[in-house]
Amino acid sequence: MTRKKAREQAFILIFEKNFSDAEIEEIIANAIEARDLINDEYALDVFRGVFSCVDSIDSDIESFLSGWTLSRISKVALAVLRLAIYEIKNVEDVPAAVSINEAVDLCKKYSSKEDSAFVNGLLGSLIKAQGN
Repeated sequence: MTRKKAREQAFILIFEKNFSDAEIEEIIANAIEARDLINDEYALDVFRGVFSCVDSIDSDIESFLSGWTLSRISKVALAVLRLAIYEIKNVEDVPAAVSINEAVDLCKKYSSKEDSAFVNGLLGSLIKAQGN
C-alpha cells in the first residue's frame, strides 16, 4: 500500500473515532471485519499515535484558533488536522510540506474548499511558529 493510501486509511480511522467511545483496538478490529481494512502498519501506527497524544495535538490546534473552539471545526477537518500534526511532529521521514499537501487533498476529497483552506492556513501557521 502506498503511503498516500495508508494516510487516507489512518484518516478514516481517526474520523471514525470522532463518533465512537470504543477503544482504539476495537475500532481497528471492527474496521477490519466490516470493510476489509487492510492491516497497514503505517496507517495503524499513525492512528494509534494520534490518540496516544490527542490532548497535545488538540492543544496545538486550539492555539491557532481565533474565536473558534474545537467543537466548531468540522469532523473531517479535525481528523485531518490531528493526522497532519501527528505526522509533522512525530514522523521524521515525512516532510512537513508533504503532510500539509496530503491534508489539503484529504479535505478536498472528503469535505469542502473552505475546510481545505482552513486546514492549509492552520498547518502553515503551525509550521511558521515552529520555525520550520
